Amino acid sequence: MDPSCNLSVNGFYNLLTRELDELDQSFISHNLISIQFLSKVLSSLQSFYSQLTTLVQKLHLPVGEKWLDEYMDESSRLWEACHVLKSGVLGMENYHSSGTNITSSIDGFHPHLNAQVSRQVIRAIMGCQREIRGLEEDNKSLIETRVEALSLQFEGNKRNMVMTDQSSWFNSFNGFRGVLYAMRIVNSLLLMILFAGLVYCWPSSWQDAADQCEEAGSTFMASMARLQRRVASEMEQTGGQSSASDGIMLYEFRQAKIAMEELKVELESTVVDDQYELEIDIQDKVDRLRSCFGLLACGVESIIGQLDDFFDEIVEGRKKLLGMCTHQPR
Repeated sequence: MDPSCNLSVNGFYNLLTRELDELDQSFISHNLISIQFLSKVLSSLQSFYSQLTTLVQKLHLPVGEKWLDEYMDESSRLWEACHVLKSGVLGMENYHSSGTNITSSIDGFHPHLNAQVSRQVIRAIMGCQREIRGLEEDNKSLIETRVEALSLQFEGNKRNMVMTDQSSWFNSFNGFRGVLYAMRIVNSLLLMILFAGLVYCWPSSWQDAADQCEEAGSTFMASMARLQRRVASEMEQTGGQSSASDGIMLYEFRQAKIAMEELKVELESTVVDDQYELEIDIQDKVDRLRSCFGLLACGVESIIGQLDDFFDEIVEGRKKLLGMCTHQPR
């Protein structure tokens, strides 16, 4: 039987807690902001939205009341956030294309590389590295101009969440407002994780957020705090290993950057007089670079597919509730 058939308000809160705990366990298993983990995060966003839509249909909410506007506001926020995510992910496609061209340019000459070919490959790598810097600058601007308007900060959450379960606001519309608020703040955390991994990480946005979650005292908020602290710790360590503490945190993306730099260093160390061919063993580094870009390409394609499915689900959910509210009884 479909578990959504028996979904209740309390069941929705339990769903949030369970999904957050599963994400936490998934992250512990790999301790990486990887495609696999981010795909699970995106799946949770889809699940919460789908289950909320189902729950609203069971609550028998009054037609023409403000609850519909609040639902539409949150679905619009998700829609805009997913478009920003897709813009960031699509930007990685050019990066992957450039990286694939680098490995292809070596295949025709290896193992007999002359200095001229080595320099050509080095220039191609440097061009790709400039593309990376440009991509991250573009994504940073995307975050600053479009994401900040989505209200992903946690300011004010503690003040609102200390409201008791008996609060008239929290339980208004048969508990809908409390459920929507809970989903909104959970969505905010998951979107922050997705933006950090796929678009651009701005570390200041994570400051004190976990403290606020823990102090609020709610079960699902405590689950949020655990997940947030774990991901934030990994981002801090990842940033400490690079020249900057921000940027695109996706594991596969960063591994491709490292593999490309290692190949560049190896080629630079072997460049000699143009008249000689070079007998150098770079096959392992070329294979690693090819593998990294292959994993990145598959991951990007998978995430884009998930986002496209989510767009369809958002549209369908809005249609269902609008139809429910505009249906005229016979």
